[in-house]
Amino acid sequence: MAAQCVTKVELTVSCDHLLDRDIGSKSDPLCVLLMNTTDSQWFEVARTEKVQNCLNPKFAKKFVIDYYFEMVQKLIFAIYDIDNKTVDLSDDDFLGQLEITLGQVVSSKKLTRPLVMKNNKGPAGKGTITISAEEINDNRVVNFEVEARKLDNKDFFGKSDPYLEFYKQTATGWQLAHRTEVVKNNLNPTWRPFRIPLQSLCAGDMDKPIKVECYDYDSDGSHDLIGVFEATMTRLQEASRSSPAEFECVNSKKKQKKKGYKNSGVVSVKLCQVVKEYSFLDYIMGGCQINFTVAVDFTGSNGDPRSSTSLHYISPQGVNEYLSAIWSVGNVIQDYDSDKMFPAFGFGAQIPPSWQVSHEFPLNFNPSNPFCAGIEGVVEAYRACLPQVKLYGPTNFSPIINHVAAFANQALQQTTASQYYVLLIITDGVITDMDQTRNAIVNASRLPMSVIIVGVGGADFGAMEFLDGDDGRLRSMAGETAMRDIVQFVPFRQFKNAPRQALAQSVLAELPQQLASFFTLLKLKPPHQPTQS
Repeated sequence: MAAQCVTKVELTVSCDHLLDRDIGSKSDPLCVLLMNTTDSQWFEVARTEKVQNCLNPKFAKKFVIDYYFEMVQKLIFAIYDIDNKTVDLSDDDFLGQLEITLGQVVSSKKLTRPLVMKNNKGPAGKGTITISAEEINDNRVVNFEVEARKLDNKDFFGKSDPYLEFYKQTATGWQLAHRTEVVKNNLNPTWRPFRIPLQSLCAGDMDKPIKVECYDYDSDGSHDLIGVFEATMTRLQEASRSSPAEFECVNSKKKQKKKGYKNSGVVSVKLCQVVKEYSFLDYIMGGCQINFTVAVDFTGSNGDPRSSTSLHYISPQGVNEYLSAIWSVGNVIQDYDSDKMFPAFGFGAQIPPSWQVSHEFPLNFNPSNPFCAGIEGVVEAYRACLPQVKLYGPTNFSPIINHVAAFANQALQQTTASQYYVLLIITDGVITDMDQTRNAIVNASRLPMSVIIVGVGGADFGAMEFLDGDDGRLRSMAGETAMRDIVQFVPFRQFKNAPRQALAQSVLAELPQQLASFFTLLKLKPPHQPTQS
């Protein structure tokens, strides 16, 4: 399998002297990474967190990408000043970008380049970007539980708002490995449990110094240093809940000024546990099966299939957007499914013989065996079904999501990571049962499943963007939060003229991580240990 020799590369990004686009405060930058491997279609790989009020941000969230030596992987690192809650970046101020290949980044290990405006229209002020690359060859992560007590109060009104930053020692200085959340107004904070890849923290060297800085957060970006300590993994791992590993936070400026100065508080590590983290390939090669289900939207808003303006109209060449989406995504996924039998359903049509509206009918009209043989079988079933149903409505997603969730729930009864479910919904977009769908997705986020939504046609897909919780966790009607983001939405129109693999690359980009993180969260191992090649 060619995919085995893939190397994962971790990219750490920081910027200096960014343009200031905010009046009265500083820019709030975020870095988005775009990739292009086909010479035409750029797609988004990931984004960092937003750093508030800062023109020299160090981004804590790293980019992890697969490096293929034999492929030119063009990258764009684009910096935006985020002014609103929307996922769309077109309404945010652009602060500059760098276009470069992954090969160039990897070969220089660490590089600093000027940021430029789009289409190379000159420099973006004095802005620069620094990217460090490191091959990931260690799949261990460290689980931490950390609290602190008696931290110095840095706030005139109220108490300090502390957060921690963990730094790894590198040949070119300290590199940010992790930033915790801010605990508001508390000198004795307990941070939420967090995990840091061992490689990002100390390159796997248990005696390498690790620097931890404790800050008081200020919304204007002028965070005050409370104190600093250094440790090693060897020392941190002595931690246990009954006897935590304790470290004095020292502020050197204060130490110089104050005679009887002891410390600025104590950081207490209650858990520091190294665990092996399995990758997507570890699960797949260890026997995990991906079960792929297709659901097709047969609602009236698609238009009469006999009319050439309909989204279901099959052209003389035998194609339409529904078929293209099925082919494109199905072709990639079918390699990971051993029996290649795919259940395929329709929703939103009146179906024979009773002409009742159904929101989950098998395309082959065989409820006891809705399976189609291969992607070809799904395509054939769709073509055969089309003239036999009456397009109707409403557009309800929740029945089909709950249908697949029932199977995913059964799979969860097993003690290993043996089954994962992927539901592909292809729709013209206007969703009717939004509340029930939110509930269904929040419920499914606790199960081994992911939902891919491909939007066809020219409708407004705002509701779909909302379900794809990239800008925050989705909540159910009762206010329950999704355990993880399991929905990936893409509008087909973005890929109209792109090569065939571009759509699949974009919709499947998050899937490996969704699968691996779910099984890691539930501490489920692959059915059998992958053999080392």
